[in-house]
Amino acid sequence: MFAKAFRVKSNTAIKGSDRRRLRADVAAAFPGLGTDQVSVLVPGKEELNTVKLYAHRGDAVTVYVSGGNPILFELEKNLYPTVYTLWSYPDLLPTFTTWPLVLEKLVGGADLMLPGLVVPPAGLPQVQKGDLCAITLVGNRAPVAVGIAAMSTAEMLTSGLKGRGFSMLHTYQDHLCFSRRSGDKSSLPSIAPLALDSPDLEKEESITADPAMQEDLRCLTLEGEDENGEAQQQMCGRKSLSEASEDSNSRGLNPDPTDSRTLQEQMDELLQRCFLHALKCQVKKADLPLLTSIFLGNHMFSCCPKGRQLDIKKSSYRKLSKFLQQMQQEQIVQVEELSKGVESIVAVDWKHPRKGSILEGGEVRTIIINYAKKNDLVDANNKNLVKLDPILCDCILEKNEQHTVMKLPWDSLLTRCFEKLQPAYQVSFPGQEPIVKKGKICPIDISLAQRASNKKVTVVRNLEPYGLDPCSVASILQQRCQASTTVTPAPGAKDSLQVQIQGNQVHHLSRLLLEEYRLPRKYIQGLEKAPKPAKKK
Repeated sequence: MFAKAFRVKSNTAIKGSDRRRLRADVAAAFPGLGTDQVSVLVPGKEELNTVKLYAHRGDAVTVYVSGGNPILFELEKNLYPTVYTLWSYPDLLPTFTTWPLVLEKLVGGADLMLPGLVVPPAGLPQVQKGDLCAITLVGNRAPVAVGIAAMSTAEMLTSGLKGRGFSMLHTYQDHLCFSRRSGDKSSLPSIAPLALDSPDLEKEESITADPAMQEDLRCLTLEGEDENGEAQQQMCGRKSLSEASEDSNSRGLNPDPTDSRTLQEQMDELLQRCFLHALKCQVKKADLPLLTSIFLGNHMFSCCPKGRQLDIKKSSYRKLSKFLQQMQQEQIVQVEELSKGVESIVAVDWKHPRKGSILEGGEVRTIIINYAKKNDLVDANNKNLVKLDPILCDCILEKNEQHTVMKLPWDSLLTRCFEKLQPAYQVSFPGQEPIVKKGKICPIDISLAQRASNKKVTVVRNLEPYGLDPCSVASILQQRCQASTTVTPAPGAKDSLQVQIQGNQVHHLSRLLLEEYRLPRKYIQGLEKAPKPAKKK
């Protein structure tokens, strides 16, 4: 509203009766302010002026100025505090946090867009559409902007935190700040964030967000912008203990009623599940180092299954830092304090065995079908279609499909899921632990080649993946075939050997591989090249 210069219509001092009326209006608009605070904000004897102006879009605005600072402004009979007032009362409005680089865009007149705010571990404040909100920067509770919520908190998350989140009315360093008597911009004060893990807070009951709210937590920047910065853990939207207790009791943590484990054991399992899923499906090597608070708010919460609520304080770890210490001891991640009081994930062991489970195709199909049925994703009108929830969208849809594809047929859903999985194979030997490797196993390849003097040779490749030593196989074939054998590096294959036997020895190879080594026929190609028996005369 004040991004561009405005035109002043009048500037007059407020009389005593008008001051009393203004105090009553302020008390009604902001019930969180006490009588003494209202009296300080609207003084009885100090200079207080009313400035009537027209904003650059033609809006008629009344600004109340005290001591040369704009403290309130009125638009369409609604009172709004300026950032100067909010610096004295930072908890007056529900507060959302964004990155410092975003402020420049807001001062230029942009609205604050979703994808999401910098989300504290306690979750986003609960607001309704049309509620007045304050915007702060990471690491500083001093508000830098005032805006109106374009949707409720629940609607923000239901939409996947896409679109416009707040219509901005006033920002620090806009033209309203220039209207101060001195004509300059006062410095932004520094108000320390509330410590998340302080002893006092730990004694309070856990204040958690709505389950639907924790499904899609992401960072809030301007649409089309990729903002960077450092974040410190902080809490927003605090409630009284009685309200928090009532909310917690009414919502619950939605444990699995069929699970015989304690709530703490279930929460530990859910915490590890969200942690591993976030590393496997969302975090990339280019994202590192990654602030632990951002990892929790933007990645782990969004991996929480529908109907479940992730609350670290209900786990045996109690704190994210303690949980990450355990994960570091298991050598899954490496956590360091890159700046004072702010921890970041600096490395991930992408090959750690806990980062993924080995599943057969039938198991994958069963898991997907059960997940869709458990979360009521099967279309009621067409049983052949499956509705895509945020987790499925994140796993199988491309970026350009996020807002267009809402349902998929069963076969398409399963195909896409299989395509996203890392292929692997397992080779078992009697009396030994199975060997598991990523990728697709190549079949043993038997081919015939012609050498000098029109002599044929039999060439065998890819013996190693099946636990066969090419040198041992060559020695056995040399004795059985009564023919010379050689072992040479396989062309085009790193660290792989091939066995070459003089003559067409496919028949001997077939007997060795199928009958003695008992390898499945489907993993051997070239058996049809065996010499055909001679016709009887």
